[in-house]
Amino acid sequence: MLYSILIYGTEGLVEKLSPEEREALFGKHRHLQATMREQGKLGPVVQLMPTTTAVTIRGGGKAPLVTDGPYTETKEALLGVYIIECGSLDEAIEAAKLLPLDVGTLEIRPVNWFGGEHLHAGA
Repeated sequence: MLYSILIYGTEGLVEKLSPEEREALFGKHRHLQATMREQGKLGPVVQLMPTTTAVTIRGGGKAPLVTDGPYTETKEALLGVYIIECGSLDEAIEAAKLLPLDVGTLEIRPVNWFGGEHLHAGA
């Protein structure tokens, strides 16, 4: 089954870390990616750009309304997404525990592949 690991945290926090703290944080991401890649279970991984770059589209009325910014205002924003393949929720939880847990919140949720293609940045 495919599972998503949704990473929520305070925007700008990573930029405020010292180079050593930042390296430790990203080292955990690289460790999870290497572990899942070695097992053939790593899917797409994305880091979302800041919410200041987002737009929201709302339906209703005669035409969709496009507004600047994210849909909701929260203290924590969705910062990134992993898609991994695991045999169970427990396995997905163990994989997520390899990520930094002291700078945000992780939400693990089963997903269904809905279609589309694999894209690469700059393609």
